[in-house]
Amino acid sequence: MSTTYTGVKHSLSFWQIWNMCFGFFGIQFGWSLQMGNMSAIYEYLGASPEQIPGLWLAAPMTGLLVQPIIGYLSDRTWHPRLGRRRPFFLVGAILSSLALFIMPNASVIWMAAGMLWILDSSINITMEPFRAFVADNLDEQQRPYGFAMQSMFIGLASFIAGYLPQKLVEWFGVSRDKAGGAIPQNIMLSFYIGGFVFLVAVLYTVFRSNEYPPSDLNWREKVKESNKGFGGGIKEITSSILQMPAQMKRLALVNFLTWPGLFLMWFYYSTGVAAEIFGGDAKGNSELYTRGLEYANTTSAILNLVTFAFSFSLPFWVKKMGKKYTHTACLLLGGLGLIAVNHIHEPAYLYIAMGLVGIAWASILSMPYSMLAGCLPAEKMGIYMGVFNFFIVLPEIIASLFFGKIMNNFLHNDRLLAVQVGGCMLCVAALVCALVVKEKKD
Repeated sequence: MSTTYTGVKHSLSFWQIWNMCFGFFGIQFGWSLQMGNMSAIYEYLGASPEQIPGLWLAAPMTGLLVQPIIGYLSDRTWHPRLGRRRPFFLVGAILSSLALFIMPNASVIWMAAGMLWILDSSINITMEPFRAFVADNLDEQQRPYGFAMQSMFIGLASFIAGYLPQKLVEWFGVSRDKAGGAIPQNIMLSFYIGGFVFLVAVLYTVFRSNEYPPSDLNWREKVKESNKGFGGGIKEITSSILQMPAQMKRLALVNFLTWPGLFLMWFYYSTGVAAEIFGGDAKGNSELYTRGLEYANTTSAILNLVTFAFSFSLPFWVKKMGKKYTHTACLLLGGLGLIAVNHIHEPAYLYIAMGLVGIAWASILSMPYSMLAGCLPAEKMGIYMGVFNFFIVLPEIIASLFFGKIMNNFLHNDRLLAVQVGGCMLCVAALVCALVVKEKKD
């Protein structure tokens, strides 16, 4: 029993879709600061490369626990002013912003790891309903545009967040020194700005967008009758997992192979560039290490600028090639980009490699969800969007638990070789997508 709208959905204007998706700009701004700087923060606090995957365990564990629960609750929520999904946007944004202010003040590894648990839980409260929010409010024809708009905002926010620490130094004279703490001042200030942007962007979507009301006028009584407490919720989530549509299973396999490649990039790309291309060291030559980290973040910013620009072309490629083959081609290009990183000695070529990854990232953020939304029951959209993210977080849990040993015993702590392994994973995911995913022919 849920608060689903089952009537006709009207086509929305460009600006209405813009308002719906703008909150993702803030979410991604904060998330990009976390993903681009947490490995470096851990190393500033004394962590070794083989410890990094385990310290990232917070992110997938919170996603595994929080997202399906939030999806289940948002499927059954209706607030007279805030609607179905937006109450969760609001709560998650407030908590995430507070966590972004506290995170850079961590003085020891365990404190930073604990704050990452809190930050990731808060981000998941906001992020999970956003996918269902687009599917709720757009019909099948407009959903690709809605998810592409989300990709556009994600790319733009990540581009700005990637450049932010460096530009604070160059334009405003903020110091790279650690001063009295363990974290450089420019990174610390970047997190403060991220907390502010996160909150403001989500508030814009909360107050500038609308949701369809429940079609069933007696939904409140029916939800109350069907509510069996926490156990009933767990039972419904479990039942939904066991009854996943066939297309969702196929897309889940593609995601399960895709995301390890991305996680290895986030684990090791920035610190790999800083240590192995720039020759810096977090404990010794920390200024050179910080410069290398900033350079890596600017190449990642170009990745996200490409994501921003390429997102506008996704509907064109979908029309020409279909969703499945568009996603296949993008994954292959991204895999080749990550493989190339380990063979680059001139830093400028990193921009080309990460640009290819940006094409893949635009597709990863939109095509699977666009293909998925059409095969899901509307009354369980939130649950299934949360369950679908299992196949994002499970690979990260596996990587967090076991890749540290692989780094130490087989890759000899070569960070960029780990990034190359991630590129191979994206290529395998592209092959699987081409072979197993089904696509309806219009």
